Amino acid sequence: MSEITSTAPVLSVENLRVRFQTETGIVKAVDDVSFELRKGEVLAIVGESGSGKSVTAMSLMGLTRGVNATIEGRAMLGETDLIAADDEQLRRIRGEELAMIFQDPMSSLNPVYRVGPQITEMIHAHRDVSDAEADRHAIELMESVGIPAAEERFRAYPHEFSGGMRQRVMIAMALSLEPRVLIADEPTTALDVTIQAQILRLIEALNRDHDVATILITHDLGVVAEVADRVVVMYGGRVVETGTLDQIFYEPQHPYTWGLLGSVTRLDRPGTERLVQIKGQPPSLVDPPVGCHFRPRCPFAFDRCGELPPLEAHGADPTHLDRCLLPESDRERHRAELAEQTGADAA
Repeated sequence: MSEITSTAPVLSVENLRVRFQTETGIVKAVDDVSFELRKGEVLAIVGESGSGKSVTAMSLMGLTRGVNATIEGRAMLGETDLIAADDEQLRRIRGEELAMIFQDPMSSLNPVYRVGPQITEMIHAHRDVSDAEADRHAIELMESVGIPAAEERFRAYPHEFSGGMRQRVMIAMALSLEPRVLIADEPTTALDVTIQAQILRLIEALNRDHDVATILITHDLGVVAEVADRVVVMYGGRVVETGTLDQIFYEPQHPYTWGLLGSVTRLDRPGTERLVQIKGQPPSLVDPPVGCHFRPRCPFAFDRCGELPPLEAHGADPTHLDRCLLPESDRERHRAELAEQTGADAA
């Protein structure tokens, strides 16, 4: 986890909504999502598959635009609104100001081109430099992300790299123009745990050394615990809770967050114990539940859950927000009950 060097947001997302017209109806993929990202910070966006976290990230990059997509809201990167920017503006911003690491490096790298030229292509697209300068910078980047014999591997093809080394190539490519914001979409999903730890340490070091602001998209709370400063929990296209890492792990307020934490493997519990799973399935975003989207799966739902809960603070810290209508006294009791079942620490 990094030390935040500035309180001014580098990226401010306000009321982001993304909808897709499909044959079965309108998919409400992202519904009124807001958050801020600061220089030197790692902001983790977590949730199950289909929660809207990757669509949020890709919409910031302009990758969800199309005739069937409707995108509303604001995403201010400095003085530029990424949502209102035209395609030419986004082409200049991508790589230069905002870069993304995708979860599958093998499908992101072109298999018929050598790795080095794929990095230099990004450099040439934005910088007026000679081939020799671009090659030298690419090799330096490969060395900086821990690729051994970088000058030799510069001429290698993607299939000649391991999964972890391919991901390092993608990180080098993303950092080639020194962007202010880095989006990492499930960067460790296809890697074994040892390589996962190496990639996370690399992202943390780069974030600290280059003052990059990072958005980490993941469903793995173990990854979140390793590197995040703040956490946004998404469910059914909405933000259901947001706060610092300690607040989310030790003072969670939303029943969905309790469920996520309860399903994490713990070293201090017997290995024969079954994890407590969240019952049911994520909602259809074509026809989501009325009111709280988590209501059909929530063991603590009551009559008011048919209303749309606002995202607001319920504790002493005004920055710790959640979207739940449970009274605070009931939350403490229910959280204690879950802690007894799962062995999690009750706040």
